[in-house]
Amino acid sequence: MKKMILSAAFLAFAGLTTVKASEVKSPVIAIQQDSTTKVPVKLEELPDAVKTTLQSDKYKEFSPSAAYLVTAANKSEWYLVELAKEGQTASLKIGKDGVVVE
Repeated sequence: MKKMILSAAFLAFAGLTTVKASEVKSPVIAIQQDSTTKVPVKLEELPDAVKTTLQSDKYKEFSPSAAYLVTAANKSEWYLVELAKEGQTASLKIGKDGVVVE
């Protein structure tokens, strides 16, 4: 009986303790999946051609929320831009020259 009470007390004490982890500031995350690399890009650092495409009549109603530079296994590159509009989200592939990739 004493062992059971001591075990319960030990578990209760262990449950109340916490561990403080150090903070990571501005991590750079590169996601690699199936030989495809996806690197986050700041929206203001997008090429002018991509910004022009996002400001065109077709996409001006959407606001970009995130952007990534995607490099495929065959070394082709494009920007994947996540867009939002009134609760809707969409992803758009845009080449470095500003042309939308299907």
